[in-house]
Amino acid sequence: MNGRPVRIGLMGGSFNPAHRGHRAISLFAIEALGLDEVWWLVSPGNPLKAGSSDMAPLKARLASARAMARRSRIRATAIESQLGTRYTVDTLARVRKRYPKRDFIWIMGADNLANFHQWYLWRNIARQMPIAVIARPGYDGNAISAPAMAWFGHRVRPRDQAIDWTRWSMPALVLLRFRPDPRSATAVRRSYPDWFLDHADRPVRDAVTRKLLS
Repeated sequence: MNGRPVRIGLMGGSFNPAHRGHRAISLFAIEALGLDEVWWLVSPGNPLKAGSSDMAPLKARLASARAMARRSRIRATAIESQLGTRYTVDTLARVRKRYPKRDFIWIMGADNLANFHQWYLWRNIARQMPIAVIARPGYDGNAISAPAMAWFGHRVRPRDQAIDWTRWSMPALVLLRFRPDPRSATAVRRSYPDWFLDHADRPVRDAVTRKLLS
């Protein structure tokens, strides 16, 4: 790494459960953005999806993410629950403070960009670190026309400059496209609703903080 800071992509989600689509997106982002690692931030709960009846326990979701991340530069973490933060804007601020010698970029799907303006203090998220948006089938049109996209305006960077994201001033956003992957956690739950029982009896270690969830 020639003495430069470690370059890390942060991707949040419920990972309920983690699946090969998550992995494919992350491996693509590692290549497109020149990342050393991607951290999957396994959320204790999504404020925009409060009261979801099919949300598996955090330990099972972290175990699922760790299993899907094997033999890659992806690290699954429940750091948000350990920090006690509820909103992404606070989580990112605390992560940056805890790891000041790393460069971070936020990674999200086009579906999240479509409703990004509904996130708590979303402009402050954009001012903390660059954002990479991964194309997702069926959501691109809504993402391009979203209020957040209009706010970014000329701050949207060309895809051929994605590798230089550590040099950008915030706010900055880049749209990335890769071969669409139709897999989703909803489909996995539909085909195997009791998937989380596979992880019920085993403790799981956080790949970033090394804490054990039991």
